[in-house]
Amino acid sequence: MAAFSIEKLLVLQARDSRRLTLEQQLKSVPREVAAVEARIAAEKSAIETAKTEWHGLESKKKLLEIEIKTAEEKVAKYRTQQVQVRKNDEYQALTHEIETTQSGIGTLEEQEIGVMLVIDEAKKRFAAAEAELKKNITGHEARIRTLREREGQLQTELKAAEEAVASARPEVPEKQLKIYDRIAVKPGHPVCVTVNGGKCGGCHLKVPTHIEVMAKTGPEIATCDQCGRVVYWQS
Repeated sequence: MAAFSIEKLLVLQARDSRRLTLEQQLKSVPREVAAVEARIAAEKSAIETAKTEWHGLESKKKLLEIEIKTAEEKVAKYRTQQVQVRKNDEYQALTHEIETTQSGIGTLEEQEIGVMLVIDEAKKRFAAAEAELKKNITGHEARIRTLREREGQLQTELKAAEEAVASARPEVPEKQLKIYDRIAVKPGHPVCVTVNGGKCGGCHLKVPTHIEVMAKTGPEIATCDQCGRVVYWQS
């Protein structure tokens, strides 16, 4: 086996760690963007809800105006008919219809006034909500732009990190590299760890004496017999 150099493995491990960190950060960007986009959608929905409430009241007011106008036309029609009738009972019947219809007009007008007051409040709520929510949306959109810029930076950094890993791998002897790759399959699982107090710095279990000696003397690669990590002595 070629001479063991923990320094070369540590360089590879550091570069690999950097690469993995960048990959994770890059993967998180789309999730963050989706979360911000969901907040934008919620803000826009809130604006539409406030607008729908206001427009619904406006529609109700218009319907009341139509009902009032229709009722007023009926009163005018009944008055015209009164002039034309000859019998008193017919005249009285028309008078009753006029009074009933006018009473209904009064009720409708009260409802219209009530709706108009509610419309004024709804307009104020909509204006306040729209201003605040649009401000929030602007902030969210700025956050998305920042995330997209960060995504581009991460892609550039990741490419450089991948190149750094690629340049470090040939420096490690093939058999040692195979050991490294076998352990490195677990993300976030450090390959090279120190021996501290006779214990593996990875799994924290005691290592055999001869493994500790190998880690101290360093002529050959030493691995923990429990977790398989490469162990080395750090003075």
